[in-house]
Amino acid sequence: MTSTDPDDGSASAADAAPGADAAPTAGAAVGRTLDATALKAYAHPLRVAIVDVLSTFGPATASGLGERLGESSGSTSYHLRQLEKHGFVREVEGRGTARERWWERVPGGISLNPDAFRAGGGMRAASELIQAEWERSRRRLLDEFLTHGDELGEKWIDRATISTANLRLTGPQLAQLSKRLMEVVDEFVVTYRDSTEPGSRPVQAQLNVFPIMGGDVTPGDDSDSTTDTHDRKEG
Repeated sequence: MTSTDPDDGSASAADAAPGADAAPTAGAAVGRTLDATALKAYAHPLRVAIVDVLSTFGPATASGLGERLGESSGSTSYHLRQLEKHGFVREVEGRGTARERWWERVPGGISLNPDAFRAGGGMRAASELIQAEWERSRRRLLDEFLTHGDELGEKWIDRATISTANLRLTGPQLAQLSKRLMEVVDEFVVTYRDSTEPGSRPVQAQLNVFPIMGGDVTPGDDSDSTTDTHDRKEG
């Protein structure tokens, strides 16, 4: 299972599902798969929220983050320094003052290592906390759009998409579908992530592709061990 946060569509090959090695699209910011130290440093609800806000809305000050998240500037300032220490955020060069520093997220996706889920104990708990916070943020943003999206006008409502498709796939076919969809997302991330084009606004693409729990499996030879239906990039 590949678990990445919203900043970058690219998924690390180390975090990809078996048979789904993924390489970032050319020009994409290099992502990171969290090791034990980074995982421990990141696994705090407010730190995940800070990185998420910087990803979604762009650079902000500690006080601005505090206002958006309902926290004191002292609290957000402390967590920003911890996030900076572990390479999640950085100060915006040439912006702000000694009293009011501006922060931005370090470019690149953040992936959870599936070994952390299998390890159990503290690493699993930390990974589950981060995953839950990511999903909570995604759900909140979607709910806000469904409730208040009409305020943006018809041109945004008509061009947004919320869609579900049900199909039957083998493991390699699931890997191929995930890979091809992510390639499209990556292409747009690379082209438009930092766009300042007039009329542009923050947009989030949410993508979940997964097998249904409790579904029946078609009898026959399992093709996972013998056939892969997409190109594999090694190294």
